[in-house]
Amino acid sequence: MHAIAALDARPVTDPLALRDIEVPDPTVRDNDLLIRVEAVSVNPTDVYRRAKVKADGPPRILGFDGAGTVVGLGSAVTGFSVGDEVWWSGDAFRDGANADLQAVDHRIVSRKPASASFADAASLPLTSITAWEGMFERMRINREDAGTLLMVGGAGGVGSVLTQLAKRLTSMRVIATASREESAAWCRRMGADAVVDHRDLAGEVTALAPDGIDYVFSSYTPGNIEAYARVLRPFGQIVSIDGGQLDLLPLFAKSIGFHWEYMFARSRYETWDMAEQGRMLAETAELVDAGDVVPTATVRIDDFSAAGILEAHRLVESGTVIGKVVIHR
Repeated sequence: MHAIAALDARPVTDPLALRDIEVPDPTVRDNDLLIRVEAVSVNPTDVYRRAKVKADGPPRILGFDGAGTVVGLGSAVTGFSVGDEVWWSGDAFRDGANADLQAVDHRIVSRKPASASFADAASLPLTSITAWEGMFERMRINREDAGTLLMVGGAGGVGSVLTQLAKRLTSMRVIATASREESAAWCRRMGADAVVDHRDLAGEVTALAPDGIDYVFSSYTPGNIEAYARVLRPFGQIVSIDGGQLDLLPLFAKSIGFHWEYMFARSRYETWDMAEQGRMLAETAELVDAGDVVPTATVRIDDFSAAGILEAHRLVESGTVIGKVVIHR
């Protein structure tokens, strides 16, 4: 089959940073669906992993968001049939969606929204799962909760979905961060109640919420811990999705909780509750079909090749993209 792969670590300006190659069709495990990929989107993790590919290793087929059609079933699969139109985020430790075919554990797949094209559907799986897990599992927010949530990186892929879910499924006030007027306008379109400039995070949040806020969902954590400590109330909660070495001591005096969110943990360790991710995607699909959540694709590239996907990497790596970049057939 045709696939797009990184063979070594090259800068995004190098036309050989991603290459069109031919590889065998995926091996289908008992719990797998074999899916013909129709569309993918590019996330920051694609850019990060492309830059870490070792020249002496196997080709790395990236792609952690996909939408397509089921063409084969493993022996233990239930609930799916050949011909189903599905969406998924996949497993960071298996070959990804940048290929004609991908084998994906059926427990982390659901049928895509009927109302969404493959391209629009591909914009949502990774970011939706990250938002669901971070908000409802890490911070333990429930659907009756009020209070104020700060979404740091409101115009990004995760921020765009989390804002929508928070406004549709909870009673929280959402403050988003953005530094450009077009980014701020996007955050408001996603449902943010207010938008602040991250360059004066503590000052602008305090002006809006002088008594403090309750939750922070952080896409850009290094350098912001002291600001979070200032604006959060005692016993507030932070979820970070970007990793890194952090000094958390400023959080101690207010007994602020800090959580990592890594949506590939379930698939990496095949946890007993892997199917929760399929459930999250199914519920998101219902919200999309009801008009309560909108897809976040803002750039659509009609070129499912190394050149098309590399252009998407370039856009994501620039740090200026609002929403998601999608590549489709």
